[in-house]
Amino acid sequence: MPFPPQIPGIFDRPHVEAFGPNQLGVYGLFRESRWIYIGKGDIRQGLLAHLGGDNPRITRERPTHWVSEVTPNMDGREIQLIQELDPVCNQRIG
Repeated sequence: MPFPPQIPGIFDRPHVEAFGPNQLGVYGLFRESRWIYIGKGDIRQGLLAHLGGDNPRITRERPTHWVSEVTPNMDGREIQLIQELDPVCNQRIG
């Protein structure tokens, strides 16, 4: 099952900072119809870290939007979304 229906947020500082702090769950970064990365944890904190360039591979893919899901089952949900959406930056190399 993909992310719940929602209006994607623009992947820039003002839109990410508008998301409430301390919300735990999963999030996805994408550009057009290409999934780039699925992450988990504090959603706002994770997105801000990626905006700051913490992962060069994500930065190179130039995500434009993000979606999220607040959930206590972060680990299981992250695995499910990675398997379903096959984001390019969650693929193991080698």
